[in-house]
Amino acid sequence: MKPWLLLPPELAHDVAPYGLDLLASLSSEVEAKVRSFEWSRKGHTLHFRNPLGTAGGVDKAGTQIAGWRHFGAGFVEVGTVTPKAQKANRGRIIDRNIEMEALWNRMGFPGRGAHYVRSHIRDYRRDEIRREDSGQIAPYRLPIFLNIGKQRSTEIEKASADYTWLVDFFSDRKNVFETPSVDAFVINISSPNTTGLRELFARDRLYEFMAPIADRLNEHSIPGLLKLSPDMDVESLASAIEISVRLDIDGFIATNTTANRPAGIDFPAEGGLSGAPLKLRSREVLLNLIEILGPHREGRLLVSTGGVLSGAEAATRLELGADLVQTYSGLVFHGPRFFDVALRELVTSPLVR
Repeated sequence: MKPWLLLPPELAHDVAPYGLDLLASLSSEVEAKVRSFEWSRKGHTLHFRNPLGTAGGVDKAGTQIAGWRHFGAGFVEVGTVTPKAQKANRGRIIDRNIEMEALWNRMGFPGRGAHYVRSHIRDYRRDEIRREDSGQIAPYRLPIFLNIGKQRSTEIEKASADYTWLVDFFSDRKNVFETPSVDAFVINISSPNTTGLRELFARDRLYEFMAPIADRLNEHSIPGLLKLSPDMDVESLASAIEISVRLDIDGFIATNTTANRPAGIDFPAEGGLSGAPLKLRSREVLLNLIEILGPHREGRLLVSTGGVLSGAEAATRLELGADLVQTYSGLVFHGPRFFDVALRELVTSPLVR
């Protein structure tokens, strides 16, 4: 029984956070003895209790972090966050095909803005410290990735300024933690829902755009991950990776949603498609990414997402060479218990014992 699938897609999306909190209050925290993972970069180490986490877009405002930890996520990605609040694109913005386990959206980075998100992440960190000290939860810091994007109104030539401002703002150490409350930034220029955004992947633009962001990441000693588009050809992918390596970007997320439409999908041409139809292409991009990186992988973090609807698929991504795996569609179609079921599947896989 999946009652949320009986609701219109946009309504289900809007009420999901309240349902998550309610279910968390009525259930025990998920524990799974799945292989943990540690990743060291830029002078600090992140500990992942398991390799399966939430993808960008699941928690846009940082208000659901405790809930996803409760249900078993090994890490969370918050966002996409823009400097100021902005509404979703006008008109129809989300839909799903239950039979094909396909999702469509053209939201365009809606959110409450950076100040709102940072306050909620800090609230979570304070509660995390309190619960650790009282023995209510295991004493480890849940890794939080922050997915950052440009304001819709910002000209593409000036987009880098939005990203550098966000890195500075969320790297602020003038708080009770004495360390930034986020553990890595996800540089999102691969969404198809913001006009002109993917143009930043062009070789003659990417270095100029990324260089100031890389400087800020190094200044604050916080890792940065570039989120890749599944619609890039091998040449464009190689160019983006080569520039990222030159700038010492710390890793990659493969992939975002696709602008392509497979047979049998009647979603609008605008917007991004995700879910099961993206599975094979996301695997392919992961393999291309690993091959192109070659010896330059050098401890860079590789995160695979797109069409991960089961623990078996998560295990496949790990076997192909990903360090971590994320899901969005798995949560839409299977609910918050997805992590519990998927982690149990991972326990039985020789890959993650």
